[in-house]
Amino acid sequence: MRGWRIKFVFLLVVYFAGFATAVYCLAPVPGNRAGQFHDEKSFVYSALKSDEFARSFSTGMHKCIDFSKDAASRAGEFIKQKLDERQVQ
Repeated sequence: MRGWRIKFVFLLVVYFAGFATAVYCLAPVPGNRAGQFHDEKSFVYSALKSDEFARSFSTGMHKCIDFSKDAASRAGEFIKQKLDERQVQ
């Protein structure tokens, strides 16, 4: 009976630890001046880097999807060809 309670408390601890980590990561850094837009610690710099990452990730995903579509169509043609060969025999 107590097994589910222990699991529930453990999940609550993990949840709140994740929430605390998120708050810690998103908290402003003391000593960060507003004029520093190109500093590696500034929010604007990290936002630009994340946009760059998002674009490169999107490009990579589109390449992967195109490759997958091509491989699926070639596999379909191969399977169709093998089925046609079996029907002829």
